[in-house]
Amino acid sequence: MSFLEISKLSKHFGEGEDRNPVLNDINLKVEDGEFIAIVGFSGSGKTTLISALAGLIKPDSGGVIFKGKEVTEPGSERGVVFQSYSLMPWLSVMGNVSLAVDQVFGSKPRSERAEIAEHYIEMVGLSHAKERKPAELSGGMRQRVAVARALAMRPEVLLLDEPLSALDALTRAKLQDEFAEISEKEKKTIILITNDVDEAILLADRIIPLTPGPNATLGPEFKVDLPRPRDRGAMNSSDEFIRLRSEVTQYLMDIGNERGAEIERDINLPDIVPIFQEEPPKAYKEEAQSNRDERYLEFSKLTKVYPTPKGPLTVLEDVELKMNKGEFITLIGHSGCGKSTALTMAAGLNEITKGSIILDGKHVTNAGPDRAVVFQAPSLLPWLTAYENVALGVDGVYPKASSKEKRDICEYYLERVGLGDSMNRAASDLSNGMKQRVGIARAFALSPKLLLLDEPFGMLDSLTRWELQDVLMDVWKKTQVTAICVTHDVDEAILLADRVVMMSNGPNAKIGNIMEVDLPRPRSRKELLNHPDYYAYREELLDFLEAYEGGANPTEEQLRSIEKKREVRLKRQRSNYSGSNIVEAAE
Repeated sequence: MSFLEISKLSKHFGEGEDRNPVLNDINLKVEDGEFIAIVGFSGSGKTTLISALAGLIKPDSGGVIFKGKEVTEPGSERGVVFQSYSLMPWLSVMGNVSLAVDQVFGSKPRSERAEIAEHYIEMVGLSHAKERKPAELSGGMRQRVAVARALAMRPEVLLLDEPLSALDALTRAKLQDEFAEISEKEKKTIILITNDVDEAILLADRIIPLTPGPNATLGPEFKVDLPRPRDRGAMNSSDEFIRLRSEVTQYLMDIGNERGAEIERDINLPDIVPIFQEEPPKAYKEEAQSNRDERYLEFSKLTKVYPTPKGPLTVLEDVELKMNKGEFITLIGHSGCGKSTALTMAAGLNEITKGSIILDGKHVTNAGPDRAVVFQAPSLLPWLTAYENVALGVDGVYPKASSKEKRDICEYYLERVGLGDSMNRAASDLSNGMKQRVGIARAFALSPKLLLLDEPFGMLDSLTRWELQDVLMDVWKKTQVTAICVTHDVDEAILLADRVVMMSNGPNAKIGNIMEVDLPRPRSRKELLNHPDYYAYREELLDFLEAYEGGANPTEEQLRSIEKKREVRLKRQRSNYSGSNIVEAAE
């Protein structure tokens, strides 16, 4: 008999026309001490499944069997950590953890209960903060409290419902390492719900996809045959990791594509220019043409200082960067390294303390429609339709255009981002992913000189991000607009960019490294998964981030190691390039 078994479990919500069949015929057997990762799309029923395992909801049919007994209610033998940590704000870290300990081990002496709470607070690295209240903790620290609280109940099964999805990349990596250590030390049976394939491979013994709803069911399982402990950077040199990651990702992309693609109408953009691109005098145009393509955007000794109660805080210092026209750059680095600060200064939304930003020969001093910005939250007017939200910008930027020309611009970009059938829906009725599509369409519709993207997909699950990254690449391919994208996602940074700019830690952050991405365009995620250089780029970025982890400055040895790996990659690329030229010449 399995330690934990899900047998023919089905669940729906609502009745009649409002009936929503969420899960259908879910079957899974989990052995004692196994670490299972269930991956799937948002809305596929992952949280419903974890709630059934926890005994928080009753299935319509089938059920959950734990150690031979049917689960009908919550129990301390099954600890749960949700995405939102739900801490008691008036209690300290110790108080929140002790609350669970007292509930489960009320018969034990007070001193023993205190020792249990102390042990798990120390395990998640919060001994120094045990007297702090939740309001005094970061998001990552609060999630650590939730993990300590669940572990302190000493459950036989730990159920994790996307516990890290709302955290920044560095905090997420640290907690992933802690989960791996907990799994090893405590020998817990763990079921992790996640939308992150890399997280699943790093932690799990088996990966099982949940197909998109309605009537979601479990797909084929993927065994993770990688030795432990696993290193997220070094794994990129493993053929088994590359094979497994490619197979899981490809499966998820395939079932995502089956949900249906939008049908595009053939709309031609009208031949009009926005107000900031009116035709200049011929002599000026000729001179600008000869000089501006190679230094279209320039950051010169860019510095930003914020006043604080403790004195001036220099976030960025003497940042130097030059971009060619039509180039796509991604900025990556740990929280606090000034990525978004640099972007908002380029947008004219944040005053420059020292130095300058020059775009197409003009100093950036304030905001303007020649720079379009897409933030994490698209900031749509909820009472307007998707079309009307895009039209607002178009009306202001093309004052001489006819109504038909403006309509064609709006519809063209809404079609391109896959909203041809939804452009007349109110923004308030759209999903988060659809709202971000509107934001992307609105930005491109301005025909900007510079497109600025500040973690545009950071609030979305990784599978929705894949879809929107493809949308962004498709539209960018047609426009070739000069673009900067701030991201914490290593794969996104490589997929989108001509160059990845890596920032050192703040304060006084500078550019720490620049990586040229010599991968063919147009790019697709499927092709990159099998490209021989993709994982070398990935390892270089992960090594760089690890070198600066926790506010540290890299050692000379770390920097030499990164540089040596880069030299090996470049030598291989030159060899491959030379070989392909020989073949072409022979043909």
